[in-house]
Amino acid sequence: MQSNSTAQGVAPEQAVARHHHRDLSEVTLSGVYEISKILVAPAKIETTLANVLNLLSSFMDMRNGTIMLLNDEDVPDIVIGTCWSAEVATMNRQSLPQKALDQIVATRMPLIVQSTAGHELFDDCYLASPDTEENVAFIGVPIRIGNKVAGTLTIDRPWRHLSGLRLDHDVRLLSMVANLLGQTIHLQSIVARDRERLLQEQRRLEKQLEASQPVATKSKVNISGIIGNSQLIRNLLDKIATVAASNATVLLRGESGTGKELFARAIHELSPRVKGPFVRVNCAALPESVLESELFGHEKGAFTGATSARKGRFELADGGTLFLDEIGEISPAFQAKLLRVLQEGEFDRVGSSKTQKVNVRIVAATNRNLEEAVSKGDFRADLYYRINVVPLLLPALRDRKCDIPLLAQNFVTRFNEENGRSLSLSPTALNVLKSCYFPGNVRELENCIRRTATLTRGDTIEAADFACGHGECLSATLWKGHGPSEASFAFQPGREAQFASAGGTPAAGENVVPCTCGASQPGGSGCPTPEECSDIGAGGDMRLSRAQLVDAMERSGWVQAKAARLLGITPRQIGYALKKHNVSIKRL
Repeated sequence: MQSNSTAQGVAPEQAVARHHHRDLSEVTLSGVYEISKILVAPAKIETTLANVLNLLSSFMDMRNGTIMLLNDEDVPDIVIGTCWSAEVATMNRQSLPQKALDQIVATRMPLIVQSTAGHELFDDCYLASPDTEENVAFIGVPIRIGNKVAGTLTIDRPWRHLSGLRLDHDVRLLSMVANLLGQTIHLQSIVARDRERLLQEQRRLEKQLEASQPVATKSKVNISGIIGNSQLIRNLLDKIATVAASNATVLLRGESGTGKELFARAIHELSPRVKGPFVRVNCAALPESVLESELFGHEKGAFTGATSARKGRFELADGGTLFLDEIGEISPAFQAKLLRVLQEGEFDRVGSSKTQKVNVRIVAATNRNLEEAVSKGDFRADLYYRINVVPLLLPALRDRKCDIPLLAQNFVTRFNEENGRSLSLSPTALNVLKSCYFPGNVRELENCIRRTATLTRGDTIEAADFACGHGECLSATLWKGHGPSEASFAFQPGREAQFASAGGTPAAGENVVPCTCGASQPGGSGCPTPEECSDIGAGGDMRLSRAQLVDAMERSGWVQAKAARLLGITPRQIGYALKKHNVSIKRL
């Protein structure tokens, strides 16, 4: 019996061809589906193209595959081959059949070469090598984006048993894959352009926002006149940058000489009022009658000598910042007048009944214990609450000793510029400065540097050039015998705990005396006399009194190494000090 195919007049060869065609169609459908899943997965374009080639090689009888993409100048930009990696990218580019690819790009049509051996398009390519054991067929299709050819998709495969039917199938499959690749590349280019546009817009908005905000944190580290890298100063500048953005009244508290005016000016410069005036008034320097006229102004003839009308500091500071220094020194009678303008922004000139209204930001400063003054009735409680909206505590210089070298070098530089000198500070001089207590803070440090620099004859300031080395330190004389309760300020509750990390606050109950020729002296003995101060060690980088030396030796059982550790020096230095002070070693 004949088969159904024969019975129906269909030759066996035709039946096989139809079956083979059906198998190729299923392969095509399955391959396109798998490739579409790769193209929609998020990945770099090089990784996506490499995965497509690897998938093609799994169901096509091919030796190699290559995807080449052109840039805007039609120059090969990305070349991906089977088993692609970043390391072999250059090798793929060098082995391209460039003539064949150029023809595909130029004609925008697929290219089929049944045998590359001896073909003119492959004379510079490994595919035309005579050592090849079998003929190699080449198939290439263009990758289009609209009407433009964006690249090529090519494969090479052995010629054995290739039929025209199989070649046609391969061209159709590669053309479909090339169309999918073109759409994917186009979408990725659109996404990349949008992403770059959004990033540029973000950078533009950030610059615009930065330019419109004068309180940006970049400015706080460049505040004119404020020098220091200690944690205390950095924290304070961070607070100032935050506070400056508002119009809240600020009260600067700290010892005399800590630079309250500099920080007040920093608040003004970092605020939206930076374009307005910054006006300063020292309330302690003026008597009450003059202070009222100075702050509120006066009319012509208001008092003897008032020959013309004059604006006060509040009017001059309108739209800006008014710095009231030493506000704790004003009289109780004037406090009531000041309270009105702080509450309402209104005042009357002396000798006038016309009310003036101003928009002024107040920054006040004091080194007094205002809480104690309020409890004693010397300072109005309502005025205290009005000015103490945002209190900022300025650290003493002894609480940020790591800033002393920076400050000292800055003062020496200023002195050199003003006097045409070229002085520098030696390491031993810096050690002396870092060991000082400085009850007058930065102002005292500046005066100490200027005095020493003026009297120094050489080009280097040494430890022996300071006044404390000759018993002439006026600060040590002024503060001699003062304990921490007198040398520091009572308005700083919890100061020991707050500044403990700075290492500059005396322990509770310890009688510490400020000394400018050495570290704070335990025991309340005051500043050593010139006879008791001696240089020890190479270069004389430390000063030690006889009393300190004997005390350390007694506590260590007259073991020099232990005593040296207690004093923070070397055994050689303590041996030098014992010899210098003629201290006999006790044998226990």
